[in-house]
Amino acid sequence: MNDKEQLFEIIKTFFDIGKTKNLRALYDIQAQDSAFSSFSDIPPHDLKDFTTTIALEELRFVGISDYDYEIQNLKIELLDNFAIAAFELYQHGLLINNTIYSCKKISSHTRSTFVFFKKPTWKIIHMHMSNF
Repeated sequence: MNDKEQLFEIIKTFFDIGKTKNLRALYDIQAQDSAFSSFSDIPPHDLKDFTTTIALEELRFVGISDYDYEIQNLKIELLDNFAIAAFELYQHGLLINNTIYSCKKISSHTRSTFVFFKKPTWKIIHMHMSNF
C-alpha cells in the first residue's frame, strides 16, 4: 500500500469509529504528542490538545447512532514525512442523549483538513473541521 492509500485508510478508520465504536483506534491513528492539535466548529472552539481532543471524540462517537459518512473531493499532498489531506465530509446520524432520553437527527457538510506526520508510521498530528 502506498503512502496516499495508507493516509486514506487512516481517514476512513477515524470516521468508521462512528459506526464501529472502536474507540481504541483513536489512539492508534493520532499522534499522542505535545505537537498534536485540533480545531472544530463544535464547542469548545479553542485549540485543543491530544487529551482534550480524545475525550471529545469519544463522547461524540459514542453519542451517535445510525452514523454514516461520505468523503468527497479528497486531495492528499505528500511533503517528505508530512502529509496534508483536504476533503469535504458529509455526515449524518442520530444524536442520542441518554441523560434526558432524547434523540435528534443530525446532518452536516464539513470542510476538513488533516495533517499527518510519519514517525515511523503515519499519524494524525492536526485536524480542522468546519461546517460549510
